[in-house]
Amino acid sequence: MDQRERAGLQAAIAAFTTWGLLTVYWKQLGEFDPVELIAWRVASAALIMSVAVTVLRRWAPVLGAFRDAPTRLRLGAAGVLLTVNWTAYVWAVTNDRVLETALGYFLSPLGTMAIGVFVLGEQLTPFRWASIGFAATGVVVLTVSYGRVPWIALVIAGSWSTYGLIKRRVPLAPAESLTAEMLVLLGPALLTIVVASSGAGWPGAEAVWAQADGIDWLLVIGTGAITAFPLTLFAFAAQRVPFTLLGPANYLVPLINFLLGWVVYDESLPWVRAVGFGLVWFALGLVTVEMVRAHRRAVRLRREPATVA
Repeated sequence: MDQRERAGLQAAIAAFTTWGLLTVYWKQLGEFDPVELIAWRVASAALIMSVAVTVLRRWAPVLGAFRDAPTRLRLGAAGVLLTVNWTAYVWAVTNDRVLETALGYFLSPLGTMAIGVFVLGEQLTPFRWASIGFAATGVVVLTVSYGRVPWIALVIAGSWSTYGLIKRRVPLAPAESLTAEMLVLLGPALLTIVVASSGAGWPGAEAVWAQADGIDWLLVIGTGAITAFPLTLFAFAAQRVPFTLLGPANYLVPLINFLLGWVVYDESLPWVRAVGFGLVWFALGLVTVEMVRAHRRAVRLRREPATVA
């Protein structure tokens, strides 16, 4: 591994570790309504990303994307899916379901594969079919364990996988795309904040404006920074690290959430539930092994002509 790849891998590990530890951050805001928290996150992220795009002088691609009708629709869809994903995650964290968030992000790569097959018409290898089978069995076992379908995990996995599909069709770099998505969501986010702050919001919700103290305000405003910081690191890493290494590194996020939920927040993990998680992990292991084998095979094929010559 050369110095460029090593720097990229360090950035990737920092990004994924930050994303995983965001659970601790959101736990500190557990007394507030998740919907309003996401509205504040959108508003804060929109401000930070707008400043960043201004400094980098990258407004031209963003404005160009808004002038194209199909791209506008995709940005709107991406923004909605991101909102669903963020809200489900924050709701789960603040309602002591951290293990379900871990399950959701463990299932996301497998959900992406399912989209590839059933939406994009891609072909799966036997290894990948087996991985989907093990993951589906794991969800069934977890449903038995919970006594209900782990819907929050399925919402997180489904929204994130579909968000990835939409993002593939948005012709913008990661930072510019996030900026456009936040601008699409800014109007509804500000309206949500105003409604909640006026006291005319939903029953049982504690408006940030009425309840937050000094530390709370720092955390609420900081949600924009915790959105932009790991994304910047990830964008740096994605340009330097092979995806066969970057893909498995993604598992750091749900692994950290799993350990936080089980060890730190003492969420229940009976043996049946552990078996369900184990089946999902085995499914991910199959995918990872195949990715590594495919990468090695591709490298060998690239080298063979040079050897013959």
